[in-house]
Amino acid sequence: MKLLITKDGRKYLKEEINVSLNEGNIKKVKLGKNKTHSGKIIYAINPSFTDIMKFMKKGPAIVLNKDIGLIITETGINKNSLVVDAGAGSGYLAASLANICKKVVTYENRKEFFKIASKNFEFLKLRNIKIKNKDIYKGISEKNLDLITLDLMEPWRVLKYASKSLKLGGFLVCYLPTINQVDKLIRNIKEPFMIVKTCELIERKWETNKILRPENRIIGHTGFLVFIRKIS
Repeated sequence: MKLLITKDGRKYLKEEINVSLNEGNIKKVKLGKNKTHSGKIIYAINPSFTDIMKFMKKGPAIVLNKDIGLIITETGINKNSLVVDAGAGSGYLAASLANICKKVVTYENRKEFFKIASKNFEFLKLRNIKIKNKDIYKGISEKNLDLITLDLMEPWRVLKYASKSLKLGGFLVCYLPTINQVDKLIRNIKEPFMIVKTCELIERKWETNKILRPENRIIGHTGFLVFIRKIS
């Protein structure tokens, strides 16, 4: 597979033989600059994992890269980390974590989302991820975890299970769209947990082609991130 990029930034993920694009056809794609039969220039590179993820099957709203990046850096997860994720949706967050962690188990109780996420994990060829069609509100069977991520409406219902499944020093990160949910979660936090930080990230891109100025549209509020740590 190659990532094909047009001069105006349009992207395609294609096999290398007999490629058909809106810009024309290419018999055999080579790395670097290519020309279609109609004379259009197409650039080909080897796709990164993140490139491939952009072609996953869409499902419910996903946790965005800006928030995933903070989860990774704040918790310090790495190639040895064991992670449980819940509210898999289309599997975007779970897949991002599996790309750098030893193993990820993700819970999704809705069958339609379970099917979408399962197909996406196959598409990404991830071998260190397992998806369960189960309700995490009823328990977590995994133990000695470094991180639990929850994209759920009522994460406080998972606290009693998370306290038993996380290792000492492990993190629980909750992604919540409203401050009301954050307030209820915070009021339910007690030992063995401590709140590390609560935040939201806003991303603003800039136009850099002909002029230098902020774009009119920004990625504003998507969700609050509540970072919680097991300390006893």
